[in-house]
Amino acid sequence: MGAETTGASHERTERRGEDLQQLLTAFATHLRAERNRSEHTVRAYCADVRDLLRTVLPGAEDGVLDLGLLGLPDLRAWQTGAAAGHQRSTLARRAAAARTFTAWAHRTGRLAAQDPGLRLQAPRRSRDLPRVLAQSQVQAALEPAVAARADARADPQDLRDGALLELLYATGCRVAEVVGLDVGDLDFGHRQVRVLGKGNRERVVPFGDPAARALQAWLQRGRPALVGPASAEAVFLGVRGGRIDQRQVRTVVNRAVAAVPGAPHTSPHGLRHAAATHMLDGRADLRSVQELLGHATLSTTQIYTHVSVERLRSSHRQAHPRA
Repeated sequence: MGAETTGASHERTERRGEDLQQLLTAFATHLRAERNRSEHTVRAYCADVRDLLRTVLPGAEDGVLDLGLLGLPDLRAWQTGAAAGHQRSTLARRAAAARTFTAWAHRTGRLAAQDPGLRLQAPRRSRDLPRVLAQSQVQAALEPAVAARADARADPQDLRDGALLELLYATGCRVAEVVGLDVGDLDFGHRQVRVLGKGNRERVVPFGDPAARALQAWLQRGRPALVGPASAEAVFLGVRGGRIDQRQVRTVVNRAVAAVPGAPHTSPHGLRHAAATHMLDGRADLRSVQELLGHATLSTTQIYTHVSVERLRSSHRQAHPRA
């Protein structure tokens, strides 16, 4: 007990004179080490907290912060001020960032009196149904990939792009999961891939024969042409030989889908939506789709059942003579 008290006292001594950047650095460390948050979440939460403190604590950039001045009315005023310019999902994230920050600050003695975030409410996240590519549209977007791997003189980038598209749709993986793949994560014998998802949760996802052929064409005929000192074991490479980044993958998907007449604008996440919806259309059970997508809760997966029902209703209205 004495050691814990001494440690806490030492921590408070080190924190004396904390400025905004030091505070945010400590908060980011907490998010990574204790909350196991992704880098994307860490950046978003820290940006939200920076905005909060700049808004409600005048002079936050100029010197030592006194978080004791931070109260529930300040949190609510900050939240209300942002309501006009942000979507519900953004407002919900900002509230979550504020609550996480005040809970951490209270626990570490930075907010000694009370945690004002306990009573901060957030709007419910909107559950708008995503626009999903039809199976025929996905098929059309993948046709150039099929043609590329049948061409012995295909450009390495075309082989890579085809393998990316096939794998994204076959597995429903997030773009960050596909970008992070190493060659050793692919198991062609069982046609499955090991991915590291949100919260560092690992899962194994199957893929079909088209994706297997596309990956093998890329690894055997395309990747050797781009490999370089920075390649390491990355499956997908950029033109300079390093691991491909998410922006390049988005460009690949956008270009492929834009070439399909009538297809909605789609990101890599759109292929994830399509994979989930088409599986449910094919009568896959919800629990299997949850496992495929790596959702922590079944409620997140359930939005795709609503998508399938809406598609059924739309088909019924168009085709049934007494709809």
